[in-house]
Amino acid sequence: MYRTLQVDPEAEVDVIRAAYRVLAAKNHPDVGGSADQMSMINRAWNTLSNPTARAAYDRERRLRNGGDKWDAYAASTSSSAQARSIGTVLEFGRYAGWSIAEVAQADPDFLEWLARTPNGRRYQSEIDEILSRGIPVAMGAPAPSRRSGLGRR
Repeated sequence: MYRTLQVDPEAEVDVIRAAYRVLAAKNHPDVGGSADQMSMINRAWNTLSNPTARAAYDRERRLRNGGDKWDAYAASTSSSAQARSIGTVLEFGRYAGWSIAEVAQADPDFLEWLARTPNGRRYQSEIDEILSRGIPVAMGAPAPSRRSGLGRR
């Protein structure tokens, strides 16, 4: 469920709601998305937005993973504790709890957008530095490339 909505298992319901809305807008059959994918997204939202259903799902997930608090997806996205300590950690939105360097690894387009928003302008110099250096942050992944034509004004 968390993987379907691409959120951390400890994400607040507002973060989960935002992720659901973005994915629903992107994957809805009316805009060319898959009905199967939309069904999975709706199922995940219905479970994770209901506190009782979410608690039951979390209990089942912990049992399935031998009592571990995190599932395989969350462990892989947060496996590098050192990466979290590098630079500023975002405290809002879909990537709450992620460092700017981690977001650069996973979603450089999001950072380019964030730097242009009122909330993200304070991070613009750090974002520019990380994206221009193309630092691979976790698990030896290749550096993200910036797309031309998305320049800032």
